[in-house]
Amino acid sequence: MVFSSILFTFLFLPVVLILYYMIKNDKWRNFVLLISSIGFYAYGEPTFVFVMIGSILVNYLFARLIDRSDKQATRRFFLICDVISNLLVFFIFKYLNFSLKMMNDIFHVGVKVTDIALPIGISFFTFQAMSYVFDVYRKDVEVQKSPFRLALYVAFFPQLIAGPIVRYKQIEEQIRNKREVSMERFGYGCQRFMIGFCKKIILANNFSNLAKDQFNILDFAGATHSVIFYWLGAIGYSLQILFDFSGYSDMAIGLGHMFGFSFEENFNYPYIAKSVTDFWRRWHISLSSWFRDYVYIPLGGSRVKVPRHLFNLFVVWILTGIWHGANYTFIVWGMTYYIFLVLEKYIILPEKRTKAVQILWRVVTILLVVFNWVMFNAVGLGQGIHYQMAMLGIYSKNIQMFTPEVIRLFRDYLVYLVLGILAATPVVPAFTKLSEKNKSLKTVLDIVMPFCMIFAFLWAVSFLIIGAHNPFIYFNF
Repeated sequence: MVFSSILFTFLFLPVVLILYYMIKNDKWRNFVLLISSIGFYAYGEPTFVFVMIGSILVNYLFARLIDRSDKQATRRFFLICDVISNLLVFFIFKYLNFSLKMMNDIFHVGVKVTDIALPIGISFFTFQAMSYVFDVYRKDVEVQKSPFRLALYVAFFPQLIAGPIVRYKQIEEQIRNKREVSMERFGYGCQRFMIGFCKKIILANNFSNLAKDQFNILDFAGATHSVIFYWLGAIGYSLQILFDFSGYSDMAIGLGHMFGFSFEENFNYPYIAKSVTDFWRRWHISLSSWFRDYVYIPLGGSRVKVPRHLFNLFVVWILTGIWHGANYTFIVWGMTYYIFLVLEKYIILPEKRTKAVQILWRVVTILLVVFNWVMFNAVGLGQGIHYQMAMLGIYSKNIQMFTPEVIRLFRDYLVYLVLGILAATPVVPAFTKLSEKNKSLKTVLDIVMPFCMIFAFLWAVSFLIIGAHNPFIYFNF
């Protein structure tokens, strides 16, 4: 079940909200949320729901053992056991097939690849549960003695299958029934959900259609399409993944507010980043901060000698690539960012350069991001490399840039491209801030914006009613 569906929006969510607000006792409200969350996951994964429940119980057990242990060596032992247990399950479901395929590719041993399916959201709920155990080990949070409350933290349906990766300490008090529920907050949650809903359906889904034809071309040798055709596909996918994931994060944050929970922001207009480092401060913030706090800083961070710092960055980016999927493409994608981050931190140093260099590096950053998303989306290294070469004009013998096919794409998707580019920049927040200084403008916006929101929401719903293409990229992770 996905948030951007008729079933969730007009049946599951209203029923859960009615039950939640009918009950005044916070303990029973938690019970409603827990049962609803397990049912939400079981609807799409009736077998793998037991994997999630098993993950919760394992992490609950090791956190309790760590908390009860006085000796540091014992605490460390239980932490290692927890990490191994999590990573073993993670490996079996997500990387076993890839590892066997890699063995066959390298050693030609002919090992049969398994048919193990990937549980939806395993990367998110595994990392979330592990962060809780890490924080208990560090004594940053108190151990949760109730397995039901811990289960609610891990399985809470708004952030269960696609994040953001919520830290236990961020909602510890809220889980302990100390959360604020008000009409104002509920209204903000509805507004935020509708914004994410529209971003996902109106923008992301249409950009997926813009990009699918280009990525479906597997053999680029002798391709007759113009360079712009391939760049449009790459730009389409770049906007698709932004609004696909940030839209889902908006919906998750909005749902959290409806039930009195506050989640951290997960995106901050990443495509206006001034550098590669800045991009990763703005994109998938919960994952970036997870690797920073639990991998990069424990390794020594940047306060080490250069060789060690290069190693620390390498570990983080190889793991970031692997986290996203079991494919060589994700490793190349992560290593590309590693190379550019090293260049940026040790050679380019954009923050110390002239304004012109800073502007140039900002352009390089966005071009790199778009170019690198091609490898991220490719089904294999071959397709990714061929597509990137086509973007550079290596295959095209057609000197005409605006071919009939390119003109058709602009005709069909120009409106969405304009809307997408505007939504990817802080134009609306800037306009809202400006209205605060102009009472007349603010009055107009207060009247017009609700109607615009309702119109956009109904527009999005109409796509669902007619059965339009409605994929979700991060279900693969």
